[in-house]
Amino acid sequence: MAFTAKDVKDLREKTGVGMMDCKKALTEMDGSIDKAVDYLRKKGMAAAEKKAGRIAAEGIVGSYIHGGRIGVMVEVNCETDFVTKNEDFKAFVHDVAMHIAAANPKFVAENEMDQDFKNKEAEIARAQLLEEGKPAAMIDKIIIGKMNKLAKEVCLLNQPWVKDGDKTIQDLINELTLKIGEKISVRRFTKYNLGEGIEKKVDNLADEIAKMAQQ
Repeated sequence: MAFTAKDVKDLREKTGVGMMDCKKALTEMDGSIDKAVDYLRKKGMAAAEKKAGRIAAEGIVGSYIHGGRIGVMVEVNCETDFVTKNEDFKAFVHDVAMHIAAANPKFVAENEMDQDFKNKEAEIARAQLLEEGKPAAMIDKIIIGKMNKLAKEVCLLNQPWVKDGDKTIQDLINELTLKIGEKISVRRFTKYNLGEGIEKKVDNLADEIAKMAQQ
């Protein structure tokens, strides 16, 4: 199947991958854009896995502030200082910070989910299932499924990207790794919510009026 320059352009916009790689993907996939997208994602994943053992000690601490009420700081690492000046890398850091503000992940990756958190969530799920009257023999299997789903909800790398639900944050990392040619990793993040943890005073209008009447 033949493809056009517009197909190459569309594929590049969908994946962020260079023109030559897009052309190669379309050639390999007989001009099918959808298959070429999958091809490039797999290639990006392979590239990311190949570079997994390399050290990424450079990078950027990026930030995002939303309406003065939510703030995020995120550290994204790469292998060389040269890449920190790359516009695609800087845009990725900003996008990740914005995603964290919107999607509220609790961990970067699944292997960072601490055992206390997993135990607590499993206990809650078990209690809910018992309350629903689920057969005891099925509960353990159901809990495993729920915990796998939970990992997608609370782990940054597993979450669907807020700008494109067909991609996860890990997919974005794979695409950027393929494009830049360096190991890219999100190391840590912090999210601030205005007033979080502060006990707010709740005024009772009736009590206030009663106090005024006694004066």
